[in-house]
Order: sequence, then structure tokens, then C-alpha cells
Amino acid sequence: MRIAKDTVVSLRYELSDANGTLLEKTEDPVSYLHGGYDGIFPAVEEMLHGKDIGAKCEVTMEPDEAFGEYEHELVRVEPRNLFPQEIAIGMQFEGGAEGADDDDYLLYTVVDVTDTEVTVDGNHPLAGKTLNFVGVVTGVRAATTEEIEHGHIHGEGGHHH
Repeated sequence: MRIAKDTVVSLRYELSDANGTLLEKTEDPVSYLHGGYDGIFPAVEEMLHGKDIGAKCEVTMEPDEAFGEYEHELVRVEPRNLFPQEIAIGMQFEGGAEGADDDDYLLYTVVDVTDTEVTVDGNHPLAGKTLNFVGVVTGVRAATTEEIEHGHIHGEGGHHH
């Protein structure tokens, strides 16, 4: 079976930065619903379209094709007393960007803590980076009607309701 719209694609992959530093590597295959459901990077999905099991995919993605450009305005310095006593670098909090609607929340990561201030960053950790994706297709199957209606896969490696 070839990869086409409304198929479930399974693959193993490695993600590295422009310097070749390995950022992520799957041991077990991951699966996504193919066909514009935002389950994988669009550039990777485009490269995989029409391929079948065993196909190898290598894609270099500029920041705007991956996690976006780094936005300095998403770094905020807040008063220390707005955070829990046990605040630590690396902790994450959900919150709205300045002037954002209540429905437009970002995940902020604590990047610095002093006695009086906490600096948080709403950028994805890989924002602003050129990424190299190398993957191998391990499986392709037709998606179920329910998966297509929900826009994601169900079962092993997928979303459960």
C-alpha cells in the first residue's frame, strides 16, 4: 500500500540540528494520519506522499517549516512572587502571551530564577533552528472512518478516547 491521504503511516526517525547533533531518535515506530491532519511536519508529509514500506525520507527544514522563528517577545520577566516557592529552571507553565485571547495559551519554560524575578520563554525549544529529519517507513494502512473523522489515529501509538 502506498502512502496517500487518509492512510496511517508508521516510521522510525532521527531528528538532528544543522550541526548534526542528534536531538531525538525513535526506538519504536511512531504513527500519524497522513493527509494534512498536522500529525507530522508538512515538509516530511509531502516527501512521504506516494511512498511505501521501506522508503527512506531525508528532509532539511528551515525554522519556518519546523517550529518557527525564535520570537524574542515571547521571553518574559515576571515578579518572583507570582510563582510557587519551589520554582526551578526547566519547569513549565501554561499562560497567555501579552495581549492574547484567553483561548491562545502558550507553554512557557522557566529559563532563569533569581530572588526577585523569574524569566520564562514561550518559544518551542527548537524554535529558530534548522532541523534534519531522516526517517524510514515501517508501515502503511488505511485509516478507519473514526480516525478520519477525529483527524488522528487510534489504538497502539495513537489517541484513545
